[in-house]
Amino acid sequence: MARDTGGDRDADFDGVDPSVSCDACDAVCCRLTVVLMPEDRVPRHLTTRTEHGLEVMARDEEGWCVAVDQHRMCCSIYEQRPAICRKFAMGSAYCRDERATYRAQMANAIPLQLVPPITPG
Repeated sequence: MARDTGGDRDADFDGVDPSVSCDACDAVCCRLTVVLMPEDRVPRHLTTRTEHGLEVMARDEEGWCVAVDQHRMCCSIYEQRPAICRKFAMGSAYCRDERATYRAQMANAIPLQLVPPITPG
């Protein structure tokens, strides 16, 4: 029987699937809204406020957390990352649910095709 985690979906590490790896993921967790807590010490230039006034990690134009180093595909503020990011367990039920939701959304997405630019003439 699972222990009561007070509604915290990642607090129970007994539900972690060790076969799940970040290597086979599109960094879905780096596209989630990350609400900051007062004790988080994230550089302010990486944050923004929602329309409801919540302080959150900012996102780039493609929806990625701005703290993601796009060249190395890792968190550029790993030692200073927000508490919610520290608690997010790879392979947890929440991780697996988010991956499944993302895969379903991508399966229903309209595929993009690159079209060569039209040259005048």
